[in-house]
Amino acid sequence: MPIPLSLESVPTENDMAGPLVSTPPKLLLADPEPDKATWIPPLLQEKYVLQFARNGQEAITKMTEGYAPDLVLLNVTLPDTDGPTFLEKMHHFLETQGIPVILLADHADVVMEQRGLELGAADYVTLPVIPAILQRRIHNQLAVHTTHKQIQHYLDVERNKLQKLVAIAKDLSMERDIDSLLRKILHGGKDLTYADKATLYLRTENNQLRFAYLSSGDQLPSFLLPLYDPETGQEVHRFVATHVALTGESVLLEDLYNNAGTFDVSGTLSYDRATGYRSQAMLTVALKPREGVPLGVLQLINPVHPETKTIVPFDPEWIGFVEALATQGAIALDNLNLMQAQENLFNAIIRVMASAIDAKSPYTGGHCERVPMLGNMLAEAACNADSGPFAHFSMSKDDWKEFHLAGWMHDCGKVTTPEVVVDKATKLECVSNRIHEIRMRFEVLWRDAQIDHLQHRLAGHNPDAAQLQATLATLRDDFAFIARCNVGDDLMTSPHLARIQEIASRTWQRYFDDRLGLSNMEELRLADTPPSSVLPAREPLLMDRPEHKQPRQNTRLSYDPVALGITLKIPEYSYNFGEIYNLCIPRGTLNAEERFKINEHVIHTLVMLRQLPFPKGMTRVPELASSHHETMKGTGYPCGLNRDQMSIQARILAIADIFEALTAVDRPYKKAKTLSESLKIMRFMCKDQHIDRDVFALFLTSGIYRQYAETHLKAEQWDDVNIEELLLNL
Repeated sequence: MPIPLSLESVPTENDMAGPLVSTPPKLLLADPEPDKATWIPPLLQEKYVLQFARNGQEAITKMTEGYAPDLVLLNVTLPDTDGPTFLEKMHHFLETQGIPVILLADHADVVMEQRGLELGAADYVTLPVIPAILQRRIHNQLAVHTTHKQIQHYLDVERNKLQKLVAIAKDLSMERDIDSLLRKILHGGKDLTYADKATLYLRTENNQLRFAYLSSGDQLPSFLLPLYDPETGQEVHRFVATHVALTGESVLLEDLYNNAGTFDVSGTLSYDRATGYRSQAMLTVALKPREGVPLGVLQLINPVHPETKTIVPFDPEWIGFVEALATQGAIALDNLNLMQAQENLFNAIIRVMASAIDAKSPYTGGHCERVPMLGNMLAEAACNADSGPFAHFSMSKDDWKEFHLAGWMHDCGKVTTPEVVVDKATKLECVSNRIHEIRMRFEVLWRDAQIDHLQHRLAGHNPDAAQLQATLATLRDDFAFIARCNVGDDLMTSPHLARIQEIASRTWQRYFDDRLGLSNMEELRLADTPPSSVLPAREPLLMDRPEHKQPRQNTRLSYDPVALGITLKIPEYSYNFGEIYNLCIPRGTLNAEERFKINEHVIHTLVMLRQLPFPKGMTRVPELASSHHETMKGTGYPCGLNRDQMSIQARILAIADIFEALTAVDRPYKKAKTLSESLKIMRFMCKDQHIDRDVFALFLTSGIYRQYAETHLKAEQWDDVNIEELLLNL
């Protein structure tokens, strides 16, 4: 901004500022007898607004109570003060600071003049004075004062611009929501330039500009502006927005109707005709991150004077500030886009992993997908509750991300669960059902009995045929018993266990070396077991060999149960394939080691998720994902947490996990239960403090179970549900 050298060259207003000097300038004459001041030229009263004060106090009062002179003429012989004292008083009031003062004296006084100039007087004039000289001195002081005010105003405006820009840039850098960020870029540019309207375009992946936001609130146009001609592939520069998006260079059009240059502004003019608006000036800048490709375009229209409310031209000096704002916004947008892309990639990996878990086992189907879906429905109901135990419950945006991710990952530990354990259908099953191996031993005993009988006959003896038939019948009956035990349908009682031990004590004769054809791992397990030195060797019909007990191995997923707070009892061995040991399983087909393997998936979920560097706001994912098998009374696993130690979100996921499992139609090992059956089971679990009472009541009263059923249950699973009965004495 040029600095004026004379009063005539000083504009009375800046583009975006109020008056710098009065029009005409105002003077204050402080003189005990102003009516006798014959030295005041008539021209002075014609060019300036002139007010009088007969003493110093009256002059101070006028200046502090509304009259703001551009210059003070002060007679140093006022009755209540002198010049230096008056100047000192002016320093005490904000309204009087900076006003130039010309001291008037009826005689030369070097001490008075020096003291006055030291205190800030602009000039010292001895009366009488030639009117023309006084007028020139007044003029010069006003010019100096006005120049000073204009410089100060210029600095204030620049400071205000910079403060605005810094504030907006700080706000943009802290924003984590793309929609909010784009709106702040739009309104930040609009506020910075006092624009009446603003439009934000975003570049699409197909190299087109789409209308993203309008400050006016009008409906967004649906058409797109192509950056390249679809037929020729040439860059499209005829539109201002596309030109700026392609070049990254700002464009300022001061008169759209008369001087738009080579640009096609027909769209803007059509808008004007349709709405009665008149677009006069337009500033268009690119949202360009550092030296990258512009991500969009910010278009500002018609700057409005903040005081007069009239349309004024864009101040060219504002362009740099708007470009800085657009660059800062583009950098923030680029960072958020990168963060969003990383988050999308992470979520996609999570979904792929969850899908792989479901695909790995035919028994879970879409469990990992349905649990977070049901959990979200129930969490939304809790957030929307305006009364009851969830009246004050709410979840932030980060809470929702954390909860959703925990739902998807709640069974991620199942990738470590061996399929041979999950699929184990009989007690003796490993990779194959070892009942066939044991049957072959019975077959050997059967043939041994027959051979022994025949050999006695050949030797001339008369063996008892009835005894042979009794032996064979016993073998047949014993094997049938072992086969029934192997299935695991019956509860194993003490007589059952004693009979297994009795059968196991029988021996059979092995003729072949049992160390031949072994894998490397088998040989390692047998390294500490000496081989049989004599063949044939007699062996028990059923055995628990030392190599059947496989110790725990340290892996990347090994863990310290104490450090993790694990209360689930951990067996000594990783596997125990002992034949007698497995046949004596009290109920079902899984031994203690295998049942732990099944339950251990929750521990591995906790271990795996704790290894991930979750960002701030998502640090509870491991806790939420691994707590769905805990109970309200502390009898669950893996950490034995009780209700007070579990978050509401963890309790919600537990109910979602159970309801999905009960009603799932894609589990080949069981028939899906109906709504009423599932809810009755869950009511019993609630009464037994297995699941949370408040969450289960919300699940019923909100109708979430019904909404979920509409999408995921078969028609035959729908039956009548008596909510009142389920809630009674819950």
